[in-house]
Amino acid sequence: MGFVFDTIKAIKKDLPTQVKLVAVSKFHPIEAIQEAYDAGQRIFGESRMQEIDKKHTALPQDIEWHFIGHLQTNKVKSIVPYIHTVQSLDSWKLMDEIEKHASRIDKRIRCLLEVHIAEEDAKYGFSFEKCKQFLEEGLWKDCKYAYLGGVMGMATNTDNHEKIKEEFRSLKIFFEEIKENYFSDNDEFSEISMGMSDDYKLAIEEGSTMVRIGSSIFGNREY
Repeated sequence: MGFVFDTIKAIKKDLPTQVKLVAVSKFHPIEAIQEAYDAGQRIFGESRMQEIDKKHTALPQDIEWHFIGHLQTNKVKSIVPYIHTVQSLDSWKLMDEIEKHASRIDKRIRCLLEVHIAEEDAKYGFSFEKCKQFLEEGLWKDCKYAYLGGVMGMATNTDNHEKIKEEFRSLKIFFEEIKENYFSDNDEFSEISMGMSDDYKLAIEEGSTMVRIGSSIFGNREY
């Protein structure tokens, strides 16, 4: 086997048992994903509807596909049949659209609340206050197919490890707060998706349950 096979094995060996690995396969060829699959990887992250549509057809059907980029509502219908998790839920409008299309095929879709924790300006993601407002309004409680399964966040792109850890810590604290206030009796609300190739070890120290690793596994992307 090749580079991808070896790196998957090495990373999975290093991860604590409670931390899931999402192999970020966006922009990478089907052959590389198959190699990761052959190394035992089953969860893959994509961010483009057209790309995941092609890959889903060509690859083993037991892959758990996560949508990790910004998801436009007009793309939801196309990806619902094969997506397991949307890691970038950032509005009620999007959740309502997922609910509508998932209900038509009787399929539950896990959604992670995307929370903006980085210093950089971001177009997408809830602020802590907006996320609490979303939860307090309670429309999500009526959804039977789109369900909330945790939070997702990205730290600032910086070499300052203390700053990165502080941002990850803020998401962990926020998760615990909303878990207690809104999901205390809901075991499905359990994931804290934070940490990528450059900072996943710091994220694990701060309580991540799911890391999203791309370049460390697949090398540079093929744009």
